[in-house]
Amino acid sequence: MKLKFNKTYALLTLLLFLTEACIAVYLKSGFIRYTVGDFLVVILIYSFFKIFIEDNHFKIAVSVLAFAFIIEFLQLTNYLELFNLQDNYYANLILGSSFHISDLVAYTLGTITIIALEYKIYKLWLS
Repeated sequence: MKLKFNKTYALLTLLLFLTEACIAVYLKSGFIRYTVGDFLVVILIYSFFKIFIEDNHFKIAVSVLAFAFIIEFLQLTNYLELFNLQDNYYANLILGSSFHISDLVAYTLGTITIIALEYKIYKLWLS
């Protein structure tokens, strides 16, 4: 694993974080809040790791997807109560509190988008 600071991914991470923050603050329900937000969050986490890690994009993307799935499946339990975070607004916002299969679909589509875009960028770089 090679560590190297990447300005492009830093900017992308910042833009995605600001987008997610706007969605969280201004949209309280609906497709964009729940589905697009979940789609973008895996891209946000991926881009954050890519700021520092210059490694195989496929491995990083699949690792982020696995992390998202683990958090989502934890929502089937009362894991926030275990850590006494059930009343914490930010813990509920970031980690979620209810399991939805549609979230898994959004995470998967976000990961497929990452892999497709990285593959296309890589192919353009080699041309």
